[in-house]
Amino acid sequence: MVEKSAGAVIFRKEKGQIFFLLLHYPALSHRAEKSYWDFPKGHIEKGEELEETVRREVKEETGLEDIKFIKGFKETIRYFFRFQGKNILKFVTFFLVETKTKEIKISFEHNGYQWLDYKNALERLKFKNAKEVLKKANEFLDKIQAQSQ
Repeated sequence: MVEKSAGAVIFRKEKGQIFFLLLHYPALSHRAEKSYWDFPKGHIEKGEELEETVRREVKEETGLEDIKFIKGFKETIRYFFRFQGKNILKFVTFFLVETKTKEIKISFEHNGYQWLDYKNALERLKFKNAKEVLKKANEFLDKIQAQSQ
């Protein structure tokens, strides 16, 4: 069985520093028996474009509506997990989005959230593929910043 989802690496700038948003997923959610930190993401609904899924999921999971997609960043990860005795191959496409809003209204799906600088966000993420997405997003932001100077 194959599942497809889309998500966002959300960041905001404060006093020249970049902070990334991580959500706390409870134990026994799709991917893990223990709770973990990850990016907002969700299933692509029938007829939905990837960016529409990201906007909908980000709004549902964080309350954020003022997200701006950063052109040129799109990363897809894949992994297997077991759900109800079945092996599922999951593809998740992540976009890089910026918000100016600090206040988050998490959904019932999560236990909490944190805005973290790159180093702390990298440490907090549990899964290797999520860490890779964050590394690429941070490098992409560094490149954009270098070009604008």
